[in-house]
Amino acid sequence: MTPREFGSAIREARRRQGLRQDQLAAAANVGVRFVIDLEAGKPTAQLGKTLDVLKALGLPLSLGGRP
Repeated sequence: MTPREFGSAIREARRRQGLRQDQLAAAANVGVRFVIDLEAGKPTAQLGKTLDVLKALGLPLSLGGRP
């Protein structure tokens, strides 16, 4: 998955939950600019804040090994 694909998945999850970017930012305790950049696929997004956004959306993080 690319940063752009990841950001798109975050955007879709946010929209499915009926949240605006500012509402998600508040729920995750991050800035609106961070949410905008994350959804745009900015490759340098901070991991800790990204995990906060996933938690606020109730999205699990799954890591798998290479086949």
